[in-house]
Amino acid sequence: MEIASKIIIALIAVLHLYFLYFEMFAWETIGRKTFKQLPAELFPKTKGLAANQGLYNGFLVAGLVWSLLIDDQIWSFYVAVFFLSCVLVAGIFGALTASKKIFWVQGLPALIALILIHLK
Repeated sequence: MEIASKIIIALIAVLHLYFLYFEMFAWETIGRKTFKQLPAELFPKTKGLAANQGLYNGFLVAGLVWSLLIDDQIWSFYVAVFFLSCVLVAGIFGALTASKKIFWVQGLPALIALILIHLK
């Protein structure tokens, strides 16, 4: 279970690194393709807001990667639980306020990782 949980944590970190990239640096290109339901004229106006959101995703990446690099298993466990819980809460909130798809893309992987790290 330990290897599986570390792989999922790493995949979640990579996913959030992608979110950081497109929200901070490609909001007007990838953002438009991702959020087709939003009017095109909204993207230049919301570029700063998206970049701020991308920065928060970067903090999640940093925490998840940090949890993988900690040698002490107990400390690593608690750091992983904290950051995965942040991702899960963000996924639930996003599903309730923006799109149900956010739970499936963001929240469910975090929930699976949380379950796996508790099983090891």
